[in-house]
Order: sequence, then structure tokens, then C-alpha cells
Amino acid sequence: MNAAYFEFIRIRFLTMLAYRVNYYSGIIVYAINIGAYYFLWKAIYGDAGTLAGFTVEQMTTYVAVSWMARAFYFNNLDREISNEIRDGSVAVQMTRPINYLMVKMMQGFGEGVFRLLLFMVPGMILATLLFHVTLPTDPMRWIVFFVMIWFSFLINTQLNILTGLFAFFVENNEGLMRMKRVLVDLLSGVVVPIAFFPAWGRAFMDWLPFQAITYLPSSVFTGRTSDAETWHALLIQIGWFAVLVVPIVLMWRSARRRLFVQGG
Repeated sequence: MNAAYFEFIRIRFLTMLAYRVNYYSGIIVYAINIGAYYFLWKAIYGDAGTLAGFTVEQMTTYVAVSWMARAFYFNNLDREISNEIRDGSVAVQMTRPINYLMVKMMQGFGEGVFRLLLFMVPGMILATLLFHVTLPTDPMRWIVFFVMIWFSFLINTQLNILTGLFAFFVENNEGLMRMKRVLVDLLSGVVVPIAFFPAWGRAFMDWLPFQAITYLPSSVFTGRTSDAETWHALLIQIGWFAVLVVPIVLMWRSARRRLFVQGG
């Protein structure tokens, strides 16, 4: 890969580092979110030992790791791309000898690395100290989990790129970006684990990429999946990553032709 792309990772990481106080306060905000869900689920469980296959301990760990994983894969690339399309700066970037979408991906990854090191890790330590979070002892599960949240980042970033590129075709895609964010949080399993959805809802979710962002890696982390199910979950992520490449390429080609016509 061109060394220039790695430079975009470094630059974005340093940019985020310059505003690190915002993310230190973000750790507290995420801890409050985890705490709110922790006490909510404690009240929902009551005296019940399990609900939808989750024990109380697994649910606590699921909530904590889901929010901390979100800290890693979350980014605002959709808004960045949309703004660059509207102000015309995307045209300048497209003249450079680098792939615009790859640049955006690397910038998002630089932000993700920052969030992983200075947000996710300390946030998970804080959550473990405050709540009854059970961390896995199997090193392989940790390895698989980090591989899976890498694909979570890729899939979420692909959805952001698709949403951002819609700015080429509509006057204002603000509503679409907001809808996408709500759908990702709700249907990925951050707000409610997909296991609590009705049977028809779970079947419907099998045809959407959202569960591959949060629910599958968090289920692996909490030990709710067997070895075979774990590898199947990873294959689902890989499959969705490959599938989402197609509409991105098609939309980018169409967007470039549209941009050239407008500039003519």
C-alpha cells in the first residue's frame, strides 16, 4: 500500500490527540451510559436467571463491551464526505494521485486507533472496576474479538461512505445520515441485543449488515457462541465487507461522472 495512506492515519491520530480532553470526558459519558443500561437490565432481570439466553453477568459484559467497541468503530466520515462534496473540495482531492475513498478509510482508522488506545481501553478498565464485567480468560477469544471489531470498523465505515456519497445525488442528506446513525445503534445490538428481537425480526436482521457491527463480536466476547458459531460469525462479517464494496464502487463511479458533468 502507498506509504502516503499510512501518513493519513498518523495525521488523523495526531489531530485527535490535540483534542484529547474531549475524549477523556467522553469516557465518563460512556461510563454513565453503561451504568444506566446496567441498572436498567438489572431491574428487567429481577429474580430471573436468564433472559433470551443471556445471564445477568453476560448481559453486563455485553453492554460494556458493546459501548466500548462502538467507541472504536464510530466515526463521522459520512458527514466529512458530505461536507466536502457540498463545498466542492472533493473535486480538488480527486485530482490528486491517491484514492479519495481510501484516504477517508485511513483517516477513519487513525481516529479508530486513537479511540482504541485512549478511549476504549481506559473506558473498559473503568467499566470493569465499576460494574460486574467478566472478561474472557481465553487468549484466542481476545484475538478473535479484536479481529471482529476490525471488521466492525470496516463495515460501519462502508455504511458511512455510502451515506456520505449520497450528497452527490441529493441536495441535502442530513436526514439520511441521522437515520443511518439511529439504525446502526438500534439494529446492530447496542441498544437492545438482537436475541431479544422477535423471531421474524431476527430472521429479517440476517439479511442486513447491522448485526455484524456490534452483536456478533460482543456475543463472541461474552462467550455466548461455540467455536463453530464464532467462526461462522466472522465469516458473516467478511461476507458483508465484500458485499458492501460493490455498491460503494458503483456509486463512486456514478458520482465521479456526475461531478464531471456539473463541472463542465
